[in-house]
Amino acid sequence: MKTIAIRSGMAVALLTLVAACGSGTAATTASAPAGTRVTSCGVTLEIPAVPRRAVAMEQNAAEIMLTLGLADRMAGTAYQTDPVLPELKEPYTRVPVLARQYPGREALLAEKPDFVYSMRASAFAPEAAGSREDLAKLGVPAYLSSNDCEDRALIPATAEFEAIFKEIGDIATVFGVRERGQAVVADLRRRLEAAERSAPRDLDADVMWYYSGTKVPAIAGDTGLPGTITKLLGSRNAFADVEQQWTEGNWEEIAARDPDVIVLADLTRGGDGDSAEAKKRFLREDPVASELTAVKNDRFIVVPGSSVDPSIRSVTAVEQVGQGLARLHG
Repeated sequence: MKTIAIRSGMAVALLTLVAACGSGTAATTASAPAGTRVTSCGVTLEIPAVPRRAVAMEQNAAEIMLTLGLADRMAGTAYQTDPVLPELKEPYTRVPVLARQYPGREALLAEKPDFVYSMRASAFAPEAAGSREDLAKLGVPAYLSSNDCEDRALIPATAEFEAIFKEIGDIATVFGVRERGQAVVADLRRRLEAAERSAPRDLDADVMWYYSGTKVPAIAGDTGLPGTITKLLGSRNAFADVEQQWTEGNWEEIAARDPDVIVLADLTRGGDGDSAEAKKRFLREDPVASELTAVKNDRFIVVPGSSVDPSIRSVTAVEQVGQGLARLHG
């Protein structure tokens, strides 16, 4: 499971406008006023000029940048967890991959970055890029998503889509493509509203979000993005009483709650119970899990693993789960 909590709040085709933005060429002539400032997890970042050698520390950060058409402003990326969105595959291939997971400080600085962007505080651990404070001393502003601030007190109490929309706006502002950011956010808002409208209302169903693991499964609590999505779609989170984003579950407790629907995160990293098919095999073969109502009735909804983290893919999770609930209970 991902041990870093997520606190804020997309894998189908984006609109033609968004796909065009992701070409990585439109940002070439972008400019931003000197002295642009954005606030990230309580830190004010001074951006003296539009970055030309930015590094996205993981795939979700890279996909936001690529959707904004910023491939030609990127000196590198890292930590790919899923196949890249089809619309972004070509520009992604033009961005150097610096490490399988996070690049170390030396490898990062070797690329002479002028901006670093991560959605995980772990990217700025001593064994990774080093602290944002230390990078700032070297003249490298580093943006961190509000879903995983170093100071846990600054992380919003629940995951909200407004946080990811603001983040897209911040990155667009930094790179002088504010109008493009507004267009991307407007499209995501439209899709989110449509998904909410089309979902079955007042559905009498308990939904469990199963991220990874078999012996000790990672299950979504109430405060992360899965909890937010479940509420938006008018259903109940089977673990709504758990005030964590993700918790280590056990099958006896899960059996006692007996969810009506199980949302399976499909991960490609190859660990225990990562892929959706591996989860299904386990659920059908385990003597306890196989007795669950959702398993007996084959009530599964599959979403890409990266879509349950706040990202450009998160609206897709709303769409897919809404469609799945309509199919299973409509």
